[in-house]
Amino acid sequence: MRFQVISLFLLILVGTSCEFFDLKKKSELQEIETIIDFSSVDASPTFEACSHFIEKEEKNNCFRNTLYTHISISLAKHRFEVKKPIEEVIKVELLIDRKGNASVLRIISSQFIKESIQHLDSLVKVSVANLPTLFPATKRGIPVTTQYQIPIQISVN
Repeated sequence: MRFQVISLFLLILVGTSCEFFDLKKKSELQEIETIIDFSSVDASPTFEACSHFIEKEEKNNCFRNTLYTHISISLAKHRFEVKKPIEEVIKVELLIDRKGNASVLRIISSQFIKESIQHLDSLVKVSVANLPTLFPATKRGIPVTTQYQIPIQISVN
């Protein structure tokens, strides 16, 4: 009789204690941790000159400013002759791979710019190819490929 009471007590104890070892909660928590948002990165690409910034926004601003400055200086070295003044914005789609290499995916510009400055595409590609050393964007500490679209103001008189 005593053995039956102890057995019944142990059975009830084991049956109610399983709640504390619920594997569903752990698997749900693990599933949430493995969801990765691929539309954003933890750290944007950066130039060596921007590596001293700590804040993410400051690094992003430094990256953009360095990129714009380098491309505008590179384009300003060339003399463009056009029949009509040009005041337009072109959009350059850049790809920065996980090794830090930048390349031009495409250049979006009006037909007027394409006809007026026929070699503009190649000049932009050369200026992007000559960018200073880039450190790639990272996601969870792993270098990843990112894509950017930057506007460039074209002003030619």
